[in-house]
Amino acid sequence: MDLGLGGRGYLLTGASRGLGLATARALVDDGARVLISSRGADSVDAAVASLGGAPAASGLTADLADPAAAPALVEAATARLDRVDGALVSVGGPTPGSVLDVAEDDWRAAFDAVLLGTVRLVKALVPVLGRGAAIGLVLSSSVREPIGHLAISNGLRPGLAMTAKALADELGPRGIRVFGLLPGRIATDRVVEIDGRQRDPAAARRAAESTIPLRRYGEPAEFGRVAAFALSPAASYLTGIMLPVDGGLIRSL
Repeated sequence: MDLGLGGRGYLLTGASRGLGLATARALVDDGARVLISSRGADSVDAAVASLGGAPAASGLTADLADPAAAPALVEAATARLDRVDGALVSVGGPTPGSVLDVAEDDWRAAFDAVLLGTVRLVKALVPVLGRGAAIGLVLSSSVREPIGHLAISNGLRPGLAMTAKALADELGPRGIRVFGLLPGRIATDRVVEIDGRQRDPAAARRAAESTIPLRRYGEPAEFGRVAAFALSPAASYLTGIMLPVDGGLIRSL
């Protein structure tokens, strides 16, 4: 199937590794151009190089917790991509811990980055998007059910899911689609780090895999292909949904 990505341009945040980078690679492989961002300059440069560099890929260092990041990213995307057809918004995982143990400052920092940072970027993007554009939010299976020791994510991701639903209503008449992606246990550095906090990381992974119908962690490329499809014109009637990419992990409908 031709996804219709040739010549289109996309902004991807948190995309120097993991799910964002996998999505950028899928987009570039199908003929799109991307601007990727992350907080680390070295990691952004390395990711851009891995995608083949200009004109297919370029990068910008940015932290969505900084109010100045959103307008800077949109300005750069407009200048470098010729056209902006959408975005994949991903923000690094908040500080782990239980509800009672996580410090209040960690909640505030995560709120600024994960929720407000996303909202600011969407607001900055909308004026430069036309009909057929798409905005995808990388969320988590915690939208549907809590994940142990990730209290902040459990608190903020469902709120962003409802924000995406509201945005789909607001932007639908303008022909702009908005959706969420709910990764489960994908073998990213973040998931490996979480498993690594356990007394026996290998046993923790086996236990987690036993709860997944496919009995394995997903690969970032598997997520990237789904995200690229959802952002593409081939998914033109897909909006307002939360799309699990989880190997069947989430038990609810």
